Amino acid sequence: MMRVRLKADGRIVEIMPDGSERVLEHKDPASFVREVRARCGLTQAAFADKIEVPIETVRNWEQGKRSPRGPARALLRLINTAPETAFAALGRRR
Repeated sequence: MMRVRLKADGRIVEIMPDGSERVLEHKDPASFVREVRARCGLTQAAFADKIEVPIETVRNWEQGKRSPRGPARALLRLINTAPETAFAALGRRR
């Protein structure tokens, strides 16, 4: 059985029998956010509006000043995989 853990910095690591960790996924969070947004063809402002966060949040993620955590990271992964579905699920806010 493989034991994995999601680290606070966004890395996914496998916990080895001796307690050490082996990185399974090492993607820079800033470049991941930029790639997801660029793949959607949206400006930072439009992307922030779609996911209902302040534009400063998207800027900070893309500049590496902050990293998306928890639900935001899950949403970004969903958008990366199925953007139309993710944005349809978010719907339009009024």
